[in-house]
Amino acid sequence: MASVGATPGRTPQGPGPREASASFPSPAPVPEPREAEEEDEEEPAEIHLCVLWSSGYLGIAYYDTSDSTIYFMPDAPDHESLQLLQRVLDEIDPQSVVTSAKQDENMTRFLGKLASQEHREPKRPEIILLPSVDFGLEISKQRLLSGNYSFIPDSMTATEKILFLSSIIPFDCLLTVRALGGLLKFLGRRRIGVELEDYNVSIPILGFKKFALTHLVSIDQDTYSVLQIFKSEPHPSVYKVASGLKEGLSLFGILNRCRCKWGEKLLRLWFTRPTQDLEELNSRLDVIQFFLLPQNLDMAQMLHRLLGHIKNVPLILKRMKLSHTKVSDWQVLYKTVYSALGLRDACRSLPQSIQLFRDIAQEFSDDLHHIASLIGKVVDFEGSLAENRFTVLPNIDPEIDEKKRRLTGLPSFLTEVARKELENLDPRIPSCSVIYIPLIGFLLCIPRLPSMVETSDFEIEGLDFMFLSEEKLHYRSARTKELDALLGDLHCDIRDQETLLMYQLQCQVLARAAVLTQVLDLASRLDVLLALASAARDYGYSRPRYSPRLLGVRIQNGRHPLMELCARTFVPNSAECGGYKGRVKVITGPNSSGKSIYLKQVGLITFMALVGSFVPAEEAEIGAVDAIFTRIHSCESISLGLSTFMIDLNQQVAKAVNNATERSLVLIDEFGKGTNTMDGLALLAAVIRHWLALGPTCPHIFVATNFLSLIQLQLLPQGPLVQYLTMETCEDGNDLVFFYQVCEGVANASHASHTAAQAGLPEKLVARGKEVSDLICSGKPIKPVKELLKEKQMENCQMLVDKFLKLDLEDPSLDLDIFMRQEVLPAAATVL
Repeated sequence: MASVGATPGRTPQGPGPREASASFPSPAPVPEPREAEEEDEEEPAEIHLCVLWSSGYLGIAYYDTSDSTIYFMPDAPDHESLQLLQRVLDEIDPQSVVTSAKQDENMTRFLGKLASQEHREPKRPEIILLPSVDFGLEISKQRLLSGNYSFIPDSMTATEKILFLSSIIPFDCLLTVRALGGLLKFLGRRRIGVELEDYNVSIPILGFKKFALTHLVSIDQDTYSVLQIFKSEPHPSVYKVASGLKEGLSLFGILNRCRCKWGEKLLRLWFTRPTQDLEELNSRLDVIQFFLLPQNLDMAQMLHRLLGHIKNVPLILKRMKLSHTKVSDWQVLYKTVYSALGLRDACRSLPQSIQLFRDIAQEFSDDLHHIASLIGKVVDFEGSLAENRFTVLPNIDPEIDEKKRRLTGLPSFLTEVARKELENLDPRIPSCSVIYIPLIGFLLCIPRLPSMVETSDFEIEGLDFMFLSEEKLHYRSARTKELDALLGDLHCDIRDQETLLMYQLQCQVLARAAVLTQVLDLASRLDVLLALASAARDYGYSRPRYSPRLLGVRIQNGRHPLMELCARTFVPNSAECGGYKGRVKVITGPNSSGKSIYLKQVGLITFMALVGSFVPAEEAEIGAVDAIFTRIHSCESISLGLSTFMIDLNQQVAKAVNNATERSLVLIDEFGKGTNTMDGLALLAAVIRHWLALGPTCPHIFVATNFLSLIQLQLLPQGPLVQYLTMETCEDGNDLVFFYQVCEGVANASHASHTAAQAGLPEKLVARGKEVSDLICSGKPIKPVKELLKEKQMENCQMLVDKFLKLDLEDPSLDLDIFMRQEVLPAAATVL
């Protein structure tokens, strides 16, 4: 309790001055809201997935707690090995997988394998089996239609609600409907997100959204890792170590210039879903190209600033649904909505021929203006921050204004009451005050006198003792009781009425939640494309072309997007793998000549084009690519219990051999080096010959190898499908000069000795290694080095002499026969 007003009282007869004052509780100081860190306060997102498999079709639905949205995939065909389901699991990484206890053999086998993946990061999903009755079609429809959804206006009739939901949910997809019903049953049973709420509080569901995995390019986790598309590393700040990982040097890291969290989330989603949908890709490129025009730079910067105010709307709506709205949420929502209106006005002035601008101009409806106007006219932002609760502006409710007026004039009134009380108190009491405590009422407060030791000393005639706090005695008097009856609990009354207004305002906002969700979707898309345009401008990227008739890719003067940022100079290289000639490119060259960089460069440029980004090349034409496979780096792991070579075969090459089609891009670097040289060479040749035997349906393959015997022994058949490339070099005396340029031909040597010398090995070792290599190549015997052998003999002779000199011939326990057998003869043998 703190003083809110005081006036000096009269000075009565007595030993010292007496004072009367009024006290009233004021809220504790509240720090300014940290809007930029609003998203950091939310709990880690959880994803709960429900899946059904029947007659070769999948029905999938999942709930994401980060935006309180249910996503569903219409019934989709899948192979018996459930490859599509595996891809969904790899992409969304659910915390739990819900399915029916009644399943066929394929699903049972898949779930058993999923549950046994001990190495799965960060942890295996929980497998939850519900009775098959919970997935009944009719009961699932009933759950969907009877749900309490905040995005459906309360004014809708039951029939209108059914029609509205039918426009969102495909009720003709029976498996999907059953999966949605099972998911709702699981959410209600587990109380996801509302575990600590009353049981009558429903699970917050802010929308239903469809997702599809059609037209996607298949890329496994190994490829994402070796191409450095994503790369997580521990955060360097000791204050953020516990919060997780940060993005390291990766393609995602250099392209992620998004201003809002949901833009970053969408960019990551695009990276995990590269697509073959040319219409979608070209629509993304059109926006990027528009913002790359010099005259549109100011507009891009202005839109980027507005996007910085688009905050975590789903989290705020979820709190509104649960009545957990924070004071800062209103200010954040207000800025978000007004920024969205700014985006709408700006996009209306841009060419409407571009789909994204047209969508923003049309979908950002006047509901946004209504929400912003309501919040701006009702919410007192300064007062809310000062009192750390929701407060309303004047002239909203006359009754609240009247009570606030009374509350404002209360300190001076209470001071006068305290002065009158002081006149009737014992002259020994130097001062008093009248205070107000919510839920308790008005009390008379006097300081504790030295003579007041026992509880009985606190009794004062005409006053009812209440409690002692901080050496001050609190009493009820006749006047304070009159104040309670006259004024009542003003503070709590005002709070209650303002809370009611807040609830009404929340209902108005939730009734228009659909437009806020649309704002988030379109704003995040605009944010991603502005980020890609900014990166393309800074790094000098160009627009790729798509040719569905081209089987492969054509790249002119392409660059590695990460390496060019790290190297002082970078030599661009071209690549062409279209048509039926040169589908298998065998690349040889010295170590450190750039073979691996070239392979990754081809893969990254192709990937960037397939997510709708400009690419680091003068020109790029991308054909119909359905998958990218790599064998570039061995992902060793003790927990897998597999050798490096076994991982190469099992997890990388085997995937490419079994799944690559004529439209797939396969990148193989140094395959076979994890085992015996001849065995590795033979397996590499066998894999390439397997693909060559496919003829025109052979995938597009780039193979970098140091196995020159692959070519010298003619292990591959001659024909137009094979093309030999090498990294251009030049020998300048004993030095080897790298040009890092790809050209046709075959390397005549790996020049390992030059690489060893650059690594710092002693000259003698390098020279000896080169000598042994030449002897092996010429088929001559390898003889030991005489100088080294002579030095070793001298060392052994010296050791033998030292042993003799240390002998004590007068020692009676000395046995010369034993000494000769154990010490002299072995040493002499090494000398001879």
